[in-house]
Amino acid sequence: MKRFMILTVLVFIAALFTGCATTGDLEKLQMQVKDLSAKVDQTQMKADQAAKDAAAAKAGVADASRQAAQANESAAKAEAAAGRAEAAAKAAEDNAKKSEAIFMKSMKK
Repeated sequence: MKRFMILTVLVFIAALFTGCATTGDLEKLQMQVKDLSAKVDQTQMKADQAAKDAAAAKAGVADASRQAAQANESAAKAEAAAGRAEAAAKAAEDNAKKSEAIFMKSMKK
């Protein structure tokens, strides 16, 4: 029985030592943690840059939208001015015809 107890204790101690991590294992784990930490930092930097790029793109879209609205407003003003110019040209043509008719009447007399 004593031998069995001693054998059991020795097996238990052997199992305990085989289950423990060695210094090399700990260093390997630390290196893996450092690598993962570096990758996380790089990913975070990329995410921050992507967020900045998205904000710049959003500002560009807002600016382009504002410029498009101004262009539409300018186009509407230009159309209105063209309509007024066309009306003025027609009125001038009508006045010229009337003036010519009056001149022709005065020449016949």
